[in-house]
Amino acid sequence: MTMHRCSAFLFAFVTLSATTNVWPEWFKSERAIMGTTVVVDIWHEQQSVADKCSQQVFDEMNRINQSMSPLRKGSELSHINQHAADHEVKVSDEIYQLIDKSLTLSRASNGAFDITFASVGYMYNYRNKIHPTEKTIENKLNAINYKHIELNPEDRTVKFKQKNVRLDFGGIAKGYAVDNAIALLKTCGIKNGMVSAGGDSKVTGDRNGKPWVVGVRHPRQKNKVVVRIPLSNSAISTSGDYERFFIEDGKRYHHIINPETGTPVANTWSATVIGNDAMTTDALSTTLFVLGAEKAIKFIETYQNVDAIIIDSKGEMHYSSGLMPPEEPQNAQYH
Repeated sequence: MTMHRCSAFLFAFVTLSATTNVWPEWFKSERAIMGTTVVVDIWHEQQSVADKCSQQVFDEMNRINQSMSPLRKGSELSHINQHAADHEVKVSDEIYQLIDKSLTLSRASNGAFDITFASVGYMYNYRNKIHPTEKTIENKLNAINYKHIELNPEDRTVKFKQKNVRLDFGGIAKGYAVDNAIALLKTCGIKNGMVSAGGDSKVTGDRNGKPWVVGVRHPRQKNKVVVRIPLSNSAISTSGDYERFFIEDGKRYHHIINPETGTPVANTWSATVIGNDAMTTDALSTTLFVLGAEKAIKFIETYQNVDAIIIDSKGEMHYSSGLMPPEEPQNAQYH
């Protein structure tokens, strides 16, 4: 090959590579949805494909939010909360399955996970630093009970047995949405990627031939990571008292409500769960947070292929048996 022909060949190759973007790279995009930041991280050869697939994720997240947000007047969940105490309300298969899944976990955890927490929880406003009085909580507390929810599998209806009952999917919906998002990416042809929505994340494939590494943040130091966890084709969720909160007279009011008391859980800083799907890890992280470290570890041991890390209110870390403790000793303190 002559020097002239060689130079022409190299020029054509470089030009073709630049215009068709044949080399894979990471494409990251994010949107504010479901009250948090949704992040999509994709490995692909073409940005146009990555953009299209990411948009499908955001569209799905928005669809779920429009259906399941208790704050949207036109949402299906708002319709249920408004009418289910008066009569049976026919619901979509999607909502029915989420309620059914929630009730299964409620029974297994003896009510530690309870989507009727909203019967009192709706009175907390963390942005405006508002919380209900003890008297108000006392008057509404009997409405928090998953046994007030009556499902009819034949007619696909839901009814409340108590008039003050409200539902909130805050402990399960984001995980469900993340699972749907990963499924969409796979259908879109994405082999390696991650979707995260606040404290819920799921990964498919790997990252540059290595596992994804997700850090668990220090509950009291925003920029500090207490442990890093390698992941591949799995999900991870963290529930923490630092996500939505305000402090009044030295007391922290946060969004994870103890169904027994109607007040924020006081004995846990964070609960992290690793498993196969984000809906499960999302719901379980909330459950373990409410249970507290000792009961939480015992409870999680009843699940297969699921592990957890709990940081209690003393800053001590507790691990399920399936996790090897990092370099720090068991029950290391993070004050």
